[in-house]
Amino acid sequence: MVRKSGAEPENPADPSSMGRIKQLRMVAGIVHKQDPKSLWLVALAGVGVAAVVIVIGYFVGLIYAFIPIGILLGAMAAMILFGRLATSAQYAMVEGQPGAAAAVLQTLRGGFTTTAAIAANRNMDVVHRTVGKPGVILVGEGSPTRLPSLLAAEKKRIARIANQVPIYDFQVGDEDGQIPIRDLNKKIMRLPRNITGQAVAELNFRLNALPQQLQMPKGPVPRATRMPKPPRPRTR
Repeated sequence: MVRKSGAEPENPADPSSMGRIKQLRMVAGIVHKQDPKSLWLVALAGVGVAAVVIVIGYFVGLIYAFIPIGILLGAMAAMILFGRLATSAQYAMVEGQPGAAAAVLQTLRGGFTTTAAIAANRNMDVVHRTVGKPGVILVGEGSPTRLPSLLAAEKKRIARIANQVPIYDFQVGDEDGQIPIRDLNKKIMRLPRNITGQAVAELNFRLNALPQQLQMPKGPVPRATRMPKPPRPRTR
């Protein structure tokens, strides 16, 4: 008899189910695909910083004390540069794909909750909703001529239960008046904090109770693309 394991196998395509080394290799592959020279720049940055610190230690007569410091600072410099290159490569990877804005919004930290595709039309214009301490943020991706009416309708529907909570709306894209997708999270993080964490939870509860009013096109629904998270340097 074949014995079945009680645990389900992890999805190897899910970055959260991978080990740290596999995550590093996956992200490094994404960075290398976007720019083959980028990993060499990361290595040069790490070696360069370490070399400068060690040379300083040599001239001040403390080379043995400066060697571990140089290695540590070099590794930190390499990881910081690698993280920035990884983020840039990930934005380039999802840019222009359906659901890209939702994927970016889901990387927000600080108590934000994102619900993808709360409204859409037959032309594949989509509105996503994020709730956090600034209030309610509606993000539309699609045509700049069709999105305003879609955003306005959703804003009016939410305002009925939001109890004067601020509602912001943005459009993602490369047209006039739209925000490039790589600047979306920066724009949201700069918004003022208008409500408390408890008010955010209560607002989420009320919004989730709203019936969805999608004008969905026939055929497959646009799926939000998952952005793999770049690894973070460990701190002790």
